[in-house]
Amino acid sequence: MTRRIREPGKLRGLCGTALLTALSVTVPVVFTATTAQSAAATPQPNAVITWNVHAQNAIHEVARQSPTAAARSFAIAQGAVYDAVNAIAGTPYKPYLIAPRSRPGDSTPAAVATAAYRTLEWLFPAQAGSLRTQYEESLAAIPDGPSERGGIAVGQATATAMINARRNDGAFSDATWPVGTAPGQWRPTPPDFLQVGAWFATLKPFVIDPGNYRTPGPPALTSAAYARDLNEVKTLGSATSTTRTPDQTDAAIWWDDPRLVEWSIKRQLATTHRLGALQTSRMFAMVDIAAADALIACYQSKKRWSFWRPVTAIPLADTDGNPATDADPAWTPLRTTAPSPEYPSGHACFTAATTTALHKFFGRDNLSFSAHSADSGTTRHYHSLSRAMAELNQARVWAGVHYRFAAEDGHRLGDAVSRDVLDRAFGPRGN
Repeated sequence: MTRRIREPGKLRGLCGTALLTALSVTVPVVFTATTAQSAAATPQPNAVITWNVHAQNAIHEVARQSPTAAARSFAIAQGAVYDAVNAIAGTPYKPYLIAPRSRPGDSTPAAVATAAYRTLEWLFPAQAGSLRTQYEESLAAIPDGPSERGGIAVGQATATAMINARRNDGAFSDATWPVGTAPGQWRPTPPDFLQVGAWFATLKPFVIDPGNYRTPGPPALTSAAYARDLNEVKTLGSATSTTRTPDQTDAAIWWDDPRLVEWSIKRQLATTHRLGALQTSRMFAMVDIAAADALIACYQSKKRWSFWRPVTAIPLADTDGNPATDADPAWTPLRTTAPSPEYPSGHACFTAATTTALHKFFGRDNLSFSAHSADSGTTRHYHSLSRAMAELNQARVWAGVHYRFAAEDGHRLGDAVSRDVLDRAFGPRGN
């Protein structure tokens, strides 16, 4: 079950309680014998979480990247951080790209800060000054000496490897979506009628070949299945729906917040489970890289099927050849429709990949977590990954932006891609 808490007077966004708590989690740090006893009494912040917050600030709060573009940025930063921490830990897990030479005692916090800083600086050169300030603050908390220098060298090596791997990866190309005028074909949607984001369909993948994944496609316009799902979103997803419950409205807005709740859920789970730097970096990389590849496969399917959105289909339902659908020219969705073809649901692909990766990492479904949405002004709580995922599928219908079949097929696609990514990457070395 979920429950919601409306918090109109509390601070919203990144500075919520969960994130402030996240910054206080402790990690094991290597010290010399002469300093170990005095340092043991001073818990150190988890540098992986600290720099994940910095990454979100750069990616979303400042650069305002879309959730789709942000998936690539997070994957780049967290992949480099994972390789750095894994190398210093002795490479107990398969490296994503490289395992640079390290020495006992190399500073993990210095490696994390350097790997994250260098990749973020490459991604966002206009933010070089603010990122440099954050980096210098991180290094100032680390004693000068061989340990710090060693950590910096490891982080620099993994960042360089990641940057070299992602140069000219197809990001932000001038690719466009196919536009049609026949019934069922996608065309730009109100209010801005944008033509953006198609580049993600041709983005270089991180682990798997997205072309190996296929969705069955939307049902025929004349089918009973199509009429059922169109009429469902017409009723429940309308901006003026009288059948959608207040909790469904809250869920639709909460899940649709462009400051994705999945970002803070990862940090909260790392905190509540007291993960150290190695396991936090591994979990973040597993989630972010699996989600990025799932979105690439998803966007390839979007481009292939190029199916119209409810905001287009419902006003034009008198043209679909289905006697069980009726046009409503004045119909509008609860939430703004994203500027991409409808099928399959990108958010379902992304969240399915995320929950599958979290299940793989923790080895169970029954995890408790929560997150706050500034858009809804509420915090929602969950006690299992599967229940959260099931609600996301429904929330896309309640928001008026997807049909049920698009969410369900996106769920299956994201789950399949995530499983295959994690079968190939991030496992124990030697497996």
